[in-house]
Amino acid sequence: MNAMRTDDGVTLAVSTVIFALGERGLRIPLVRRIREPFDGRWALPGGPILVEEGLESAARRNLLATTGVRSTYLEQLYCFGDPDRSPNERVISIVYWALVRSDEAALAAENENVRWFPADDLPELAFDHNVIVAYALSRLRTKMEYSQIAHAFLGPTFTLAELREVYEAVLSRPLDPANFRRQVEKSLIDTGERLTGARHRPPRLYRYDASPATKDEASHVVS
Repeated sequence: MNAMRTDDGVTLAVSTVIFALGERGLRIPLVRRIREPFDGRWALPGGPILVEEGLESAARRNLLATTGVRSTYLEQLYCFGDPDRSPNERVISIVYWALVRSDEAALAAENENVRWFPADDLPELAFDHNVIVAYALSRLRTKMEYSQIAHAFLGPTFTLAELREVYEAVLSRPLDPANFRRQVEKSLIDTGERLTGARHRPPRLYRYDASPATKDEASHVVS
């Protein structure tokens, strides 16, 4: 199996920014490079695209091989190709972002070469990966305010408090519970069930309304 290169010798690669929720907000896994360039420095999971595979297949393969993570939400983010982004060769990276639930993140193979970091407090990364993470964060925060992307961090059903915690973690600021409820309820369906195991009155469980009328409806959670 050969890595994909253009006729001019440009290497094509994929990288993935993986977002998960932790106790202190958003976090992402990074892998420690074990060869030059940037030997020993942390970097985004990724690797070359093989000649015989598609872009998303390459992203999923490299993601699983480097971190052990399988993500149900994987979306192409952007293409980064500045001529000087790699000191030894010309590399164009197609970057994906993955949003994973806590149970999916727990399966990540964390060791001395794979570690989770706060998304807003990263060390100096290899290549242009700090720029890539900053771009991914900006896109995620923007998308949170007009789409139902928060569901990727949750299970099929969730409480309003759990949903608000996702928004607060991603947007990195507190939200007024009553105002938040008014703004998001129109895009939710009350399942008629309640969370089990709660010490006091169990909160209601909701799911997203996936009907065309509400699927792309703006929520504007900005207060």
